Amino acid sequence: MLIVMQSHATEEQIRAVCARIESLGLKAHPIPGSLRTAIGITGNQGSLDLGVLESMSGVVECIPVSKPYKLVSRDAKEEDTVLRIPTPSGDVLVGGKHIALVAGPCAVETEDQCMTVGAQLKATGVRLFRGGAYKPRTSPYSFQGLGEEGLKILAKVRDAYGFGIITEAIDNESLALVEDYADVIQIGARNMQNFSLLKRAGRAKKPVLLKRGMSATLDEFLMAAEYILSEGNYNVMLCERGVRTFSDFSRNTLDLAVVPAVQKRSHLPILVDPSHGTGKRNKVLPLSRAAVAVGANGLLVEVHHDPEKALSDGMQSILPEEFAELTVEVKQVANVLHRIVN
Repeated sequence: MLIVMQSHATEEQIRAVCARIESLGLKAHPIPGSLRTAIGITGNQGSLDLGVLESMSGVVECIPVSKPYKLVSRDAKEEDTVLRIPTPSGDVLVGGKHIALVAGPCAVETEDQCMTVGAQLKATGVRLFRGGAYKPRTSPYSFQGLGEEGLKILAKVRDAYGFGIITEAIDNESLALVEDYADVIQIGARNMQNFSLLKRAGRAKKPVLLKRGMSATLDEFLMAAEYILSEGNYNVMLCERGVRTFSDFSRNTLDLAVVPAVQKRSHLPILVDPSHGTGKRNKVLPLSRAAVAVGANGLLVEVHHDPEKALSDGMQSILPEEFAELTVEVKQVANVLHRIVN
């Protein structure tokens, strides 16, 4: 259910409607828009007495939402959500006409490694730095990350170069630490349907980057995001990172068709990860150009100064000078589409 408020509805009227919804044992989700505020309702198992709500001051109408992802849907919010990610060098906008570039190594290996990559990325103008302090790996014998020590290194990179930090949480315990150290909490593909972790991310005070599971349908992807929003965190970005298919020429199949599909159904921004999506260094640049061309709201790219010696995913990591070339080319594509890279 969605309550549409009048364009001139006051904060007091909005609060009164929310209080009335909560008094019915339901949860109210105010969704501000450019022209008016809508209030999503979750928790209702049956029909509601619409007359009680429609008669309240400031209410225009009550609209049933048929889709299972009620808060993620365009029915709840017609215009694009634009997130503001705070960094020491100013906010980075993600969504709408704004395209965010995120770069950094797959894994945090040493302080020297991250500082070296950070220094070279700073020269490209990128403002968001990625790096895994926790690494969920297929093999228990692979490098699993440095944990909190890795988070401390990422914090030093932020202080040194003014980046916003994006890093993954793999369970509730690590999410609490990531929330303390990072600017954006990443939920990886393997955890897209870890519902307890999604709920915990929904109670966090930081934006969340949710990656698509490697076998997830579009509806499953959006329902995972719904878990986060239903807990009260509306600062969510989606990320396409490739799905598992029969193709044998790349690590995954990067499903760029999902970008316009998501944008038709949801107001949330969607980024693309061409590194995991292909698993091949030589495919990252062309797929980055293509991602921006189909409307992606950002790119998540793995960059390493010495990828041949990387402890994780060196084969898909590009060099800093290759990333510099990437930024030039995607800005040219974005310019044709009247969009802004930041």
